[in-house]
Amino acid sequence: MKKIYVTLALSVALLLGSCGNKNNETSNDEAAIAVEVNQTTENQTNALLSVSGKIQSSNSADLSTRMMGYINKVYVNVGDQVKKGQMLVSVNSVDLMAQKAQVDAAIVQATVAFNNAEKDYKRFKNLFADNSASQKEMDDISANYEIAKAQLEAAKQKKNEVNAQLAYTNITAPFSGTITTKYIEVGDMANPGMPLISIEVQDDYEVMAMVPESEISQVEKGTPVDVLVKSINRTVKGKVQEVSTSAKNTGGQFLVKIALEKTDAPILSGMFTTVQFPITQKSDTQMVLVPVDAIIHDGQLSGIYTVSQSNTAILRWLRLGRIFGDQVEVLSGLKADEIYIVSADGKIYNGAKIKY
Repeated sequence: MKKIYVTLALSVALLLGSCGNKNNETSNDEAAIAVEVNQTTENQTNALLSVSGKIQSSNSADLSTRMMGYINKVYVNVGDQVKKGQMLVSVNSVDLMAQKAQVDAAIVQATVAFNNAEKDYKRFKNLFADNSASQKEMDDISANYEIAKAQLEAAKQKKNEVNAQLAYTNITAPFSGTITTKYIEVGDMANPGMPLISIEVQDDYEVMAMVPESEISQVEKGTPVDVLVKSINRTVKGKVQEVSTSAKNTGGQFLVKIALEKTDAPILSGMFTTVQFPITQKSDTQMVLVPVDAIIHDGQLSGIYTVSQSNTAILRWLRLGRIFGDQVEVLSGLKADEIYIVSADGKIYNGAKIKY
């Protein structure tokens, strides 16, 4: 009987062990995360250089005054369409009006003095011709005439100066456009050089982009580019209009201006963009490119999940370089012909079991 019991117990144990192995295999299969993978290659073909940029109006102005005074009236609000020469802001000009009245009085006085001096000059000129006046008298009368003439001219120029100052108390639109910013209200104190109103033309836009020195030699005037406006997820066509030849004040980045084509996209000044320049890679330049979406970010670190020989996810930290369209250059951490994970059906982590 003991042998029968031992044999039966051994059979049950083997049966349970076999079931347990099947359950473990099933569990392992269920734990594996389905992923999509790709293989890196060395790239030598033409690529796109992507740089950040910002949209601005090609014609804009911040209006200010040269005079100090209180704001009497603001005639416009943000968003208003204005015409060239339209009144926008008026600054208190009581003191200038008083100076203008004084100048007008000085002009009247100088005019009377000049007329009298001119009559005396003509009279003595005739007397001198008839030898009825001495040379000394003629010289004195000529001097008085020139002094009166200069005083009248000085009074008129003083009036021009006051009128020029008065022009800065009435701020008008330098061109037709849209009011984008209003910095002041009635009663505020205007100071010389302080912005009062901003105006811009909103149907003509451009992009200011910064290109690194390593690539600026491949950016030429007239080159067509694609401009991705991030906030509205629209791509607008543009053309390189200006290329800076100095990075003295821009930290090694060269300023490039792109004129945008007319579009129905709802773009506005200040929107951030990604400008894609078509560039040609040098024949001796080999690059490893991976999709930007496959990159994992942890603070200042960037990495990508690769596949181990045992089909587990391994997080590999990378040093990245330039961005070309939707791909980024890998400087170190990943070599050509290595497999990396593009996407996963579940939450992936370092050491996770995967299948593809």
